[in-house]
Amino acid sequence: MKGIKQRLNNGELLLGTFLSLGNAISAEIIANAGFDWVVVDIEHGLGAEADIINQLLGLKNTNVSAIIRVESFHRQRINRVLDAGADGIMCPRIENAEEALLVARAMQYPPEGTRGVAKMIRAAKYGDDFDAYRKAASEELLGVIQIETKEALNHLDAIAAIEGVDVLFIGPSDLSMALGIFGQTTHPLFVETVGKIVAAAKRAGKHVGILLANPADLKKYQQLGIQFFACGTDASFLNSGAKQTIEALKKSRTSA
Repeated sequence: MKGIKQRLNNGELLLGTFLSLGNAISAEIIANAGFDWVVVDIEHGLGAEADIINQLLGLKNTNVSAIIRVESFHRQRINRVLDAGADGIMCPRIENAEEALLVARAMQYPPEGTRGVAKMIRAAKYGDDFDAYRKAASEELLGVIQIETKEALNHLDAIAAIEGVDVLFIGPSDLSMALGIFGQTTHPLFVETVGKIVAAAKRAGKHVGILLANPADLKKYQQLGIQFFACGTDASFLNSGAKQTIEALKKSRTSA
């Protein structure tokens, strides 16, 4: 594991992005671009569980931490991706402390948690280093809980207080949809809600993350105390890059 939790606790501002194509080559390209962390997305992304390993292999020889966004808080799903070698878990649509606790406990071995024990896993070098991995997992795995619903807003303090919940992550699209102001991230209600999430995290000594639609928005959120930022996806980079290139070519070509 690459120390992403320690870096957050040291006050670093960390920059990440999402991998939604399920492709090892795009994962490697993104890692080489200089991000601190990525989310391998198997909630909305095109890749499935079978594609996780190849993406992790693409990230292996880089300094980029790999967080897997799972589809739910079920223990078996979380265990599978941790065994594959993830540095952390992102879990969507957590609505209360009970659900957050299920995520946190699934990330830890007994007696602290409920994670199933298997020594012959990739994360433990296929059995060669299980004791060291177990200790590292207890100290270093990052638990990222997404705050995306009105119900979650009713339980912010309780969610943030759960040991093993390290980051409250704001998904602007889902959250603004839930608030009835879809996409309006400058709306007073959205701004107020972000402030409530940040305040709850601070009271619990936890961190806040957010997905940015525009890199220029980073500064205003940083001033609120957010230090864990994502922007874009491998698919969006490919899409925008292709469009920019073809538009440039069209402008440069000589009319027949």
